[in-house]
Amino acid sequence: MKSHDWMSILWPAFLLASVAELLVFALVDPSDLHWGGEDIGLSRQAVYAAGFFIFWVLATGSSALTLLLTKRADELNRPAD
Repeated sequence: MKSHDWMSILWPAFLLASVAELLVFALVDPSDLHWGGEDIGLSRQAVYAAGFFIFWVLATGSSALTLLLTKRADELNRPAD
């Protein structure tokens, strides 16, 4: 995969993860999160970081699938250089 393809995947995913982080944590306080009835035991900053990376991974998958679906068949089936 070319570096242009990587940037076409990672940059929009980063922007989407940033917006998702902003929207979700504008409504949810990380200190109010519980798992199995117990406090999750992470600092706010750790929850923000984990949330951002989860959003980024999900958006990266979406962007990669979009890039794959926009390629022509001859681009996908040509032998690697």
